[in-house]
Amino acid sequence: MRKTYMAKAGEIERKWYVVDASGRTLGRLASRIALVMRGKHKAEYTPGVDTGDFVVVINADKIELTGNKLKTKIRYWHSQYPGGLRQQSYGEFLAKEPEKVIEKAVWGMLPHNRLGRKLIQKLKVYAGAEHPHEAQQPEALQL
Repeated sequence: MRKTYMAKAGEIERKWYVVDASGRTLGRLASRIALVMRGKHKAEYTPGVDTGDFVVVINADKIELTGNKLKTKIRYWHSQYPGGLRQQSYGEFLAKEPEKVIEKAVWGMLPHNRLGRKLIQKLKVYAGAEHPHEAQQPEALQL
């Protein structure tokens, strides 16, 4: 009888990947990034263990949204004070904080628990083409 392999935190070998977001659709890119960060592309994937890899996203300011989403998709947040509901279109959001647009999309595809909070720390997003992670020798991720 064979036992099911369960990965342990110390046994995981982590890689670094770099993704160029220019010309990519936001949701499709975010789902692929979440899959790699979660570790589902590996044979030793274990649901309750962080088996994923690090992902560096460059050119976040050149991401694309399909259709009319730049004008019609709205981001809401509340200050927790009366009348504190704020809103912003994704066009404005992308112009001001392109890194957070990708972070928010990827976070929505990760589990919302302590594992997800640990996983989101492995995402590094930069608006331009430069990043400070050359020492980790990241590989280009094929999407």
